[in-house]
Order: sequence, then structure tokens, then C-alpha cells
Amino acid sequence: MSQEAKDKIIEWVKQQKKTKHYFNDLCKAIPEVKMMAAKKIVNELVNEGKLKYWSSGSTTMYMLPSEGDVEKEEHGMNE
Repeated sequence: MSQEAKDKIIEWVKQQKKTKHYFNDLCKAIPEVKMMAAKKIVNELVNEGKLKYWSSGSTTMYMLPSEGDVEKEEHGMNE
């Protein structure tokens, strides 16, 4: 179940228009999994390098480790 849940989360993230996601958003990809188990799965994805943390200082979000995503999004915010 764990690998299947990881795959579902990664696929869900890839399909979204936004690059950064809250933990609760990631849970939408695996509604059948309880919150504590989902947290463990998301942390495993971070440890494996398939997701990474992004922090604004007050909020922690998750994103794919693809280079350039943050720069593109932040560049768009400044225009």
C-alpha cells in the first residue's frame, strides 16, 4: 500500500498547475489513508528525494524537486 500511495501522490502533484502544495492537499491524492499514515508516506517521499520542502518562513509546503519550478513561480509573482 505504501508504494501505491507514494505513486498516487507523485502523480497527483504532477497533474496540478501549482508547484507547491500543502500537506492537506497531498492527502486528497490518497483519501483512503489516515492522516498519520499519510504524514509518514509524505516524509518518506521527502527522504527519498521525490518531494522536497518549501518554506515561506511561516508555512511549509511540498513540491517536486525539479529545478526551476520555484524560480518560475516567484518570477511570475513579481511581475
